[in-house]
Amino acid sequence: MDYRARISAVVNRELPTPEVLSSEGQFGDHKVDGALSSPSPSPSPWPEAGATEDEWLEKSKNLRLAAVLIGLVDKGPDQEPSILLTRRADHLDKHSGQVAFPGGKVESQDATPVETALREAHEETGLDPSFVEVAGFLDTYQTGTGFLILPVVGFIRPGFSLTPDTNEVADIFEVPASLALDAQGYERHSGEWGGKTRHYYSLQFEGYNIWGATAGMLMHMSRRLAR
Repeated sequence: MDYRARISAVVNRELPTPEVLSSEGQFGDHKVDGALSSPSPSPSPWPEAGATEDEWLEKSKNLRLAAVLIGLVDKGPDQEPSILLTRRADHLDKHSGQVAFPGGKVESQDATPVETALREAHEETGLDPSFVEVAGFLDTYQTGTGFLILPVVGFIRPGFSLTPDTNEVADIFEVPASLALDAQGYERHSGEWGGKTRHYYSLQFEGYNIWGATAGMLMHMSRRLAR
């Protein structure tokens, strides 16, 4: 597969509007098996099963906007790329030890969520933003912990170096794109959280458990590629 061409063809090319970035997620923990939207700036939002419209709109007001970098590492001609991931530090209060994309909350100094994703990737992994070519975006992902995440998809050219911030990151590793973007390799799970049954995906790779929002965003991307 020509990953660069295929991914460039299926991502959203326009930055989502402020209205989209201030509303409920277009997909997420609440709807892991929902139908996929076509690449566009503002697909229709999906309400959570069992919630009234007023409840859902009230919940969306309290979402915290974040952005992550789904970075595809260029391995050279005729080589499949890999996807850059981190394992969060074990001492963190939230999501400790979990696998995640580089990223974080949108701060007031960030001009756009793209700047957030590149800034956070640099802070967490030492990745110089000049090595990243932004290709586009996936739909916003809403987590059960109150975050609305914009996945920023980018190609990372060779020659970069990485230095993890040990205050935030325990490991940096790469997963082959053929594995991370193969929907057949994921397992679907169910569990109780907050009094409700939640569904999520997981993928195992060399001792790393890729699950939750990270796996959900990769699944969403893999489904787009498979269409």
